[in-house]
Amino acid sequence: MPLKPIAFATFLLAFSLSGLCQTAPGTSDTLQQHLRNAQLYMHQSRPDLAIPEFEAALALDPANVDVQGNLGVLLYFRGDLAKAAPHLRAAVKARPDLWKIQALLGLAENRLKDTGNAQTDLESALPHLKGEKVQEEVGNALIESYTEAGDLDKAASTVSVLLESQPTDPRLLMMSYRLYSDLANNAMLTLAMAAPQSAEMHQAMAIELVRHGDEAAAVANYREAIRLDPKLPGLYFQFGILLYNSTDQKLQSEAEAQFQAALAVNPQDEKAQLMLGEVAARRGDLKAAYDADARAVEMQPNDSDACTELAKILMSMNDRDKARTLLVHALEIDPMDYTAHYRLSTLDRQQGKPEEAKRELAEYKKYKDMKDKLRELFHDMRVQLDNKPEDEGGMGK
Repeated sequence: MPLKPIAFATFLLAFSLSGLCQTAPGTSDTLQQHLRNAQLYMHQSRPDLAIPEFEAALALDPANVDVQGNLGVLLYFRGDLAKAAPHLRAAVKARPDLWKIQALLGLAENRLKDTGNAQTDLESALPHLKGEKVQEEVGNALIESYTEAGDLDKAASTVSVLLESQPTDPRLLMMSYRLYSDLANNAMLTLAMAAPQSAEMHQAMAIELVRHGDEAAAVANYREAIRLDPKLPGLYFQFGILLYNSTDQKLQSEAEAQFQAALAVNPQDEKAQLMLGEVAARRGDLKAAYDADARAVEMQPNDSDACTELAKILMSMNDRDKARTLLVHALEIDPMDYTAHYRLSTLDRQQGKPEEAKRELAEYKKYKDMKDKLRELFHDMRVQLDNKPEDEGGMGK
C-alpha cells in the first residue's frame, strides 16, 4: 500500500541526508560507496535503487542511525510496513528526538494493529509536529483510536491540537463540534444517573430549558438549584442573565439581586459586575452604571464588552476622549465587536470626522450582518434538532 508521493518527498526533505557519509574513521570504502550510491538515488527519487544500497550499508554498519532512519522511511512509503517498523524503531531508540520518524513508526504500528505501541509513539510525537504535514495523519490516527476506545476526552483534545495549526479547517471544526456535543450529552446522562436530584442537575436542566425557550421551567429549576446549593459556582450569574432578558417585568426586577449574589459568592466575578452596570444603565442611573462598569474594567482590562459598556456610559457623560480610548482598545481585543464599531462611528460623527464615521459604520454593518446570519443559522439548527423524531437518536447516541 504505497503512500502519497508528496508525503514521501516531504520526508526526504525533512530527514537530513547530510549525515549519510559521516562515517566513523576506518570505515570501509565499500560502506562509503553504498552510502554515496544511496544518497544519489534518493536525490534522483529512486527509492527502489536506494533501498538495496541502504540494506547493504546497514549490514556493514548496523549502528548507523541515519541508515536505519532512511531505510525505514523508504520502506514505509513503499508500503512494506512490517519491514519498515524495526528500522524506524531502531532510529528512534538511538535518537528519541526524531519526532517525524517516531510519527511514521506510530503510523506503521497502527496499520499493523500494534495498538499499544502505536498509541504511545503517536502521542509522543504529536506535540512536536506543529506545522508538519504528517501532523494531521498522526492526529487522525489518534482520534480514530480514542473514539473506538470510547475515550472522547482524548479525542477532543487531539482535535484541539490540530486546530491550533488549522483553525479554519471545516472538517476539524465539524469533528470538534461532534466530539464536544457527544461529551456534553454523555456528561448530562452521567449526571442524571449519578445525582438526579442534585443542584448541579437542576442547573444543567435550566441551561437546556433556556436553550429550548421554556423560561418558566428554567426559572423553577434555577430556584431549586439555589435552594439545594446556594454557593454553586456560576449559578447566580446564569440565573441573573435569564431574568435580565425576560419580558416579564417582575422577573426582570430580580436580576440585580442575582448578580449581587454572584459577587458575594465570587468577588472576582467580572461578568456579574458588568451586568450590574447594565442593570443600572437600564434604570437610568448613570453614576451607578459608571461605578459598576469601571470596576469591571479594573477587574478585567482586556474584556472588550467591559470596555465597550464603560465607553457607552462615558459618551452619555460627554467624556468622549476616554470613551474613544476604551473603544479603540476594545477593537484591539476583538476587531469583530460591532457594537464598538458603531459607537466609534457615533463619536467620529460627533467630532466632525465624517470619513472615519463612514468607515466604522461600514465595519459595524459587516460584522453585525455576519453575526445575525450566524444567529439565524443556529436558531434553524436548534429548531431542526428540537423537531427531530426521538427514535432517530441524537449525536450522543
